[in-house]
Amino acid sequence: MSRSSELFEAAQKHLIGGACAGGRFNPLLGQPLYVARGQGSRFWDIDGKEYIDLFTGSGATFLGHNHPAINEAIRQALDVGIIVNGETEYHSRFAEMIADAVPCAEKIRLQNSGTEATMGAIRIARAYTGKPKILKFEGHFHGMHDYAWFNCSTPLGGLRDDGTVAPIADSDGMPELMSELIVVVPFNDIEPFARAVRAHRDDLAAVIMEPVSYNQGCIPADAEYLREVRRICSDSGVVLIFDEVLSGFRMCRGGAQEYLGVTPDMCTLAKALGGGVPISAICGRTDIMSVLNPVGHTVISGTYTGHLVSVMAAIACQTEIAQPGFYDHIDALADRLYTGITDLLSTTGIPGIVQGIGARFGLYLGVTEPVTNYREATKCDREMEIAFLLGCVKRGLYLHDYGHLTPMHHGFSAQHTTEDIDEALGVIEDVFRDIRA
Repeated sequence: MSRSSELFEAAQKHLIGGACAGGRFNPLLGQPLYVARGQGSRFWDIDGKEYIDLFTGSGATFLGHNHPAINEAIRQALDVGIIVNGETEYHSRFAEMIADAVPCAEKIRLQNSGTEATMGAIRIARAYTGKPKILKFEGHFHGMHDYAWFNCSTPLGGLRDDGTVAPIADSDGMPELMSELIVVVPFNDIEPFARAVRAHRDDLAAVIMEPVSYNQGCIPADAEYLREVRRICSDSGVVLIFDEVLSGFRMCRGGAQEYLGVTPDMCTLAKALGGGVPISAICGRTDIMSVLNPVGHTVISGTYTGHLVSVMAAIACQTEIAQPGFYDHIDALADRLYTGITDLLSTTGIPGIVQGIGARFGLYLGVTEPVTNYREATKCDREMEIAFLLGCVKRGLYLHDYGHLTPMHHGFSAQHTTEDIDEALGVIEDVFRDIRA
């Protein structure tokens, strides 16, 4: 028996599924992948097998594993003392760095996770507008709280006459009453969106969206569509929230709002914000954010928010991202990888399309036209995707699987090299040829 199998057996004694989080269980492997260590673009499992990492901690390890700048920042934080529930000069410095990079970030409040950030952003929008409902898009993921965890990876909800989609909760344990506070519409289709806003505007506090929906692989908002969403929200007095937990810093310092040229009223940041440490942020216009305590009466706080170790590591991450040439390297790797996969799909005769922006991408097997929404993403060939993912893992190229109805996002880090990408493409070619055979 392998060490991994032994650990899985032992871990299940106290951990459900042998893991501390459900998403770490890989359904294709039948257990979690137990990691021994990581370095740069690679990691090793506890049996000593080496992998090129195209998972990168769901995108959190944007600077790769064991980055020296982040490590040094953590050592400095330990020298200061593990400051919990206290403010330092570093907190203000970090907020200034966010504001310098992100167009909508006039004011900032730190949180620990993407789920906390989106939950807080929705509370702020409700307080600011005095309205209860939010509108979200089919297939978009905004964290594991009851406010918005609907129609992310569920069977398709029925289309209603008013243009909305019947809300379906993504988890048991969510009160059905919560569905009365959510409006779900298809993505990248302005007509049902406009109809839904008109129908619910008297009760609608906010529209929340992934401007680049990496949680379905990689589905960006159409530019003209996004401008219309911005206009309709402004005209209707509805707060527009960009959930940039994944897209933030992914393709440029200003994230999707800079890349797509549309500024929301608020945004949420996490993952690449700290380069692997637990930290997130709610950002927005001063007038909206001023409902927060202690200025206003909307309470969002926490003992571990702005933990000094995370703040100082995140400063180091943001310093690296701001270096000249950082995104030139990201763009060069992206072009090499996505062009390479596209060429391999063609030469091996595998039907599929790769969609990538910056350091993350989605691979849609079994379809040959661009994927623009959740309903199109569910048409991918799941059996082919399973064969692809298992073939890659077997050959030492790790891409994670959550068992969702649509392809998930994969990606690389700043420590990946052209040699890593070429080696990954060699693996992908072998897997495609096996699938074809």
